[in-house]
Amino acid sequence: MSEMAAAALSPETVLAQMKKHGVTHVVYLPDSETNWLYLLMKSDPAIRLVGVNREGHASSIAAGLWLGGAKPLILIQNTGMLESGDSIRGWLMSLNVPIVLMVGYRGWTRHGVTTDTVATYTERFLMAFGINYYLIENDADSDRIPVAFAEAERTQRPVVILVGDEYHGFNR
Repeated sequence: MSEMAAAALSPETVLAQMKKHGVTHVVYLPDSETNWLYLLMKSDPAIRLVGVNREGHASSIAAGLWLGGAKPLILIQNTGMLESGDSIRGWLMSLNVPIVLMVGYRGWTRHGVTTDTVATYTERFLMAFGINYYLIENDADSDRIPVAFAEAERTQRPVVILVGDEYHGFNR
């Protein structure tokens, strides 16, 4: 295995965690960073994909799925999460939806030198909303995924998994 592959978050690991925790639907906005994960989810009959045209729609769709007895996961980028603030508040937080949002942490770097302001505001946004989050960069961090699912169930609130390796995560 190459050093880059060892340092990546593999799509197989993410899909296995989704299935382990009973995810039935993935509400997502397609993007190039999650292509390999998308292909795996698309070929898996246990996961239903629900695409949205704006991240702001993901919360209401996921809340409706949850109210109907499904267990959705939201898969978006941090830029879209910021755009979705009122929808997250109004649908997920107000209805106490125990959901995990897997959010690509665009612009984040381990060394704190960011060139994209969305990275500057991502964690501040989550703190302002009182949403707990876990940062994962690679398969070694995947033990935080079950922690996020357990916390969402225990607190009946949304919990975010920040995928901090945007340009290498979900790659092969």
